[in-house]
Amino acid sequence: MRNRYSLSLFLLLSLFSVPERSFAVNSYQQITDIEYATADNHRLLLDLYLPKTKQHSPLLVWIHGGAWRAGSKANMPLIELVQHGFAVASVDYRLSPVAKFPAQIHDIKAAIRFLRGSAEKYGYNADKIGILGSSAGGHLVALMGVTNDNQQLEGDLGNFDNESSSVQAIVDYFGPTNFMTILPQSTPHGLSVRIPALELLLGDRPEKKTDLARLASPVFHVDEQDPPLLIIHGDQDPQVPINQSHELQGKYEQRQRDVTFKVIHGGAHGGPEFFDKERMQLVEKFLRKHLTP
Repeated sequence: MRNRYSLSLFLLLSLFSVPERSFAVNSYQQITDIEYATADNHRLLLDLYLPKTKQHSPLLVWIHGGAWRAGSKANMPLIELVQHGFAVASVDYRLSPVAKFPAQIHDIKAAIRFLRGSAEKYGYNADKIGILGSSAGGHLVALMGVTNDNQQLEGDLGNFDNESSSVQAIVDYFGPTNFMTILPQSTPHGLSVRIPALELLLGDRPEKKTDLARLASPVFHVDEQDPPLLIIHGDQDPQVPINQSHELQGKYEQRQRDVTFKVIHGGAHGGPEFFDKERMQLVEKFLRKHLTP
């Protein structure tokens, strides 16, 4: 009798769980390892997530973190936005053990050009593109957004030279913004992470590579043409001081640009609270406002 009851319960639970698994699998199409360019014989790849229920979806680009030296396009955290009708491209770029800055920004700008040039093929709308990223990825998306049409950072990778690499909305999750101030602002733990990461990215400490460090810092590029910006940062972040986000907010406000700063009280360097229901609704509202008619 106990075995029969257990079997019945198992079948009942399985029956109720099937629709949820089916929705997660079938609500979007994932296309992996699309080559968008090559650099020094290094294949640059991205993954596409396309909602099945909507054509000409607005396009978002996700840039992963990892101190510029690690991480990958896998485990893209914006599936909820895909399920709500956005297309998302998750982009890999050359990491700092492979290539120093500005290789990373050259790669991402090439990815944007590729995505614009491939819009008809994949069926999304790339007229306006939102770019999102966390930590080192937050730094790179902020730099992308404030260097639209900056030829010094454009690079020449890929086969879509006639396409624009501009983006029209930025969501920066706790990214560094000023390499000239981040070390003095950092805790001892933050220094233990940031010093070797920046030395690997720039080739030395920022104060010894001042021109390159300023070129890589979003705060030095903000002007009156920059797209709307949403910043999300925890006030207990032990790796990227929240003052880094305040600096970028201040530059935007000085230029009278559209900036929203959401502080997560008690938030550290990432975690599920950055992508919970409240924060995802905030991000979706921001993106719809600036990317859709």
